[in-house]
Amino acid sequence: MKSFALLFLVVICGMGGLGQKLKPKKRSNSEEIKFRTKAKDVCTITTSGDVEEMKLRIECKSQGLSYWCEFSGKPSVCRAFRNNPKIYWNQIAAELRKVPHACEPMEVLKTTMCQKAPPEALMRQIAAGMEPEEIADQEKSVQKASNPMREAGQNSDPAQRGQGSEIETEAMKLAREHCWESLHGVCSYIIGILRG
Repeated sequence: MKSFALLFLVVICGMGGLGQKLKPKKRSNSEEIKFRTKAKDVCTITTSGDVEEMKLRIECKSQGLSYWCEFSGKPSVCRAFRNNPKIYWNQIAAELRKVPHACEPMEVLKTTMCQKAPPEALMRQIAAGMEPEEIADQEKSVQKASNPMREAGQNSDPAQRGQGSEIETEAMKLAREHCWESLHGVCSYIIGILRG
């Protein structure tokens, strides 16, 4: 049954591409990735900038403290980044998950997809800081008050919604990577059924 569903998924994805024009990948100026470090610090990566200069900010909370660091670079010099920036940022997050403190050991953030890129493609640390968590929470509440519409659409924390939605988001990630854009919903549904 699973093999039939998988075959059906492949056929549907292939048919969805017939007659479609290839679209350039969507690139957003700001993305947000949440992750946990090896020491269970809760962190958020925020990217911003343009083709010339990208900035990356990592904010983490750990045992009553909040710490952050900022990186700057030109990853667009790397061809693999230009083709799929989302994979680039996910590789950075994967590397940061392996360390206990997301900002301490990293002077330069490296990815496997841009190993052969020129040195200016590397994201280099430009600033870092640490503060008590109460101050960080106050700053966040001020930011949220000034941007309520943006926060309303971003309530996608899997811990709040339960394990069922974790499978759902994983299925959607796989669908975005492997299926045509017009079939993301169908693909994620089938992948969700097969996975769980």
